Amino acid sequence: MTGDSITMLRRKVKHSMRYPSLTIGGVAMPVLMLLLFVGVFGRTLTAGLDGTDYVDYVTPGILIVSVTSCCIITAVSVSSDKVAGIMKRLRTMAISRAAVLNGHVLGGVIQTAFSTALVIAVALLLGFRPHVDVLGWLAAAGILLSLMFALSWIAAAVGLVARGPESASNLPLPLTFLPMLGSGFVPTDSLPGWLHWFAEHQPFTPITEAVRGLLMGTPVGGTAAIAIAWCAGLAAVGYLWSRRAFEKGHKP
Repeated sequence: MTGDSITMLRRKVKHSMRYPSLTIGGVAMPVLMLLLFVGVFGRTLTAGLDGTDYVDYVTPGILIVSVTSCCIITAVSVSSDKVAGIMKRLRTMAISRAAVLNGHVLGGVIQTAFSTALVIAVALLLGFRPHVDVLGWLAAAGILLSLMFALSWIAAAVGLVARGPESASNLPLPLTFLPMLGSGFVPTDSLPGWLHWFAEHQPFTPITEAVRGLLMGTPVGGTAAIAIAWCAGLAAVGYLWSRRAFEKGHKP
């Protein structure tokens, strides 16, 4: 990481600490969903899981929702800098162009990791009991961090193409709902025909299954490799899209 990227990262972190409302908003939705599904529907849904406690089943899905929710923060932050003219101003300074987006993306990863840790803490209070050793935790964290990195780049691109912060906060919403249309909340076998097919072939299902398997100590097979491949593909798309949008929006 270059010195310019570190400077932009420091700016992003200080801005996040000064205005914590976006971070709180990113945590609020997954926590409320966790309370709703575990507290209200948990006992009923546990009956269909062959003895698995629903809080253990749904927590990995909620963690993925937490990651997708927090990518909105990066999109809004990038869009705010663009609309306020800060990016154009930074362009006139003797700093690396790549550092501008790097700071947003890395800062977004840190914010999302902090929010996800809070969601895990709430899940533990509600009875989540992962059956995992240190290596399992590290592997699950690696997949979650890979997803955070990938979605942060996509969010940066969304922030650059959005007309303003309001639009930037709405455009990533489909990403938030995609984990709900996979195996995040119920097994895909319980879904109707067309939805079952979609759930099996969308990126968040293997990512959720890999995290769930690693945290609960069940075999993951090739699911982890598929999850990493999806994360790498999403990161590549987000990076190329954001770089193109950045250069296009800052041509002299």
